[in-house]
Order: sequence, then structure tokens, then C-alpha cells
Amino acid sequence: MLRVGSLCSGYGGLEMAISEVFGETEIVFVADIDKGACKILGHRHPGIPNLGDIRKSEYDVIGAIDVLTAGFPCQDVSAAGARRGLRAGTRSGVWSEVARAVDVLRPPVVFIENVHGLLSAKADSYVEWCPGCMGDGSSEPFLRGLGAVLGDLASLGYDAEWTSVRASDVGAPHRRERVFILAFPQDPDGAAGG
Repeated sequence: MLRVGSLCSGYGGLEMAISEVFGETEIVFVADIDKGACKILGHRHPGIPNLGDIRKSEYDVIGAIDVLTAGFPCQDVSAAGARRGLRAGTRSGVWSEVARAVDVLRPPVVFIENVHGLLSAKADSYVEWCPGCMGDGSSEPFLRGLGAVLGDLASLGYDAEWTSVRASDVGAPHRRERVFILAFPQDPDGAAGG
């Protein structure tokens, strides 16, 4: 049975997808601060701890998991939002806390979801050490959100594949495009679970 941990859990859709694909799973923890989401998660997973605010969570006491899921906040990368980007101080910037959890937990599989805007939203970058060194020559970083996520995963020793799927691709009457990222350790022996 796969042991699954969930960050930025929302209503629990990613965990449901993992269970649908792989069969019976054990949800080890969920993490969300939204009151509505917490109520849904409590109903779906009674007795399972909700870590709450992942900026305050400690993962070294959790033990090994097989899969870590995260649907981190999209408001600042979404085309429907202010497009502040994947940056420190934004809601979408909580990605850095997801990366911290990956670093501590070292799961064999990481499954991430976000909006299509992740492909074009700007992100903070340590790669561009001066304006004009890379990118489009403006003072704004050229790195995009998806590149930042993939780069962070790579720096943690994870390879990743990603795809974009529209809700209409699976029968829904609307587009609602989402990006899905599946990551796994470059060195499988470096993962804690398995």
C-alpha cells in the first residue's frame, strides 16, 4: 500500500487520483489552511492529521512516504489573478515550502498540480545574477514559474516530466487547463520511502 502525504491539499483531488491509478493508498497527512478545504479533508480523511500551514510544518518527524502531492496556490501565477509571479512573499511563492518538504522527506514520487499560467508567470531566479545576463534584457527576471519549479526539483536531485491537460480533454464542458508534474529521484536510493 502506498503511503501518501499531501501538501496544499485543497479538496484532496490529487490523493484521489493517486488512489485511482495505484489502488489502495494510506493517506499519512494532509495540509491546508482554508476552512472549507479543512472541513472537506476532515470528512474524507477522519483521524488523519492536517499539518495546516506548511510554512510552519516540520517533516522530519513524519517518517517515510511513497508519494508527496501538492497543488500549491495558483493565485499569483494564474491568468485570472494579478500575475505577481512565483516569488517570495506571494501566495504562489509557498512553492518554496513544498520544495523544502521534498528535500526533507525525499519521497520516491512527487506529484504536483497548478494552473496553465505557471508556464508564463515570472519567477525569482538565482540564475540571473545581473540584469541583461540572461533573459530579455529587462530588469525583470526571465525565468518562468515552471522553470523555477523544475529547476528547484533538479537542484534537489529529482528528474521530472510534465504535461498540460485541459478539463475538456477528459469530458468537462470547459477548458480549465492544468499543469501536472511527476518527479522522481535521479538516484532512487536517495529517496527515503520506497
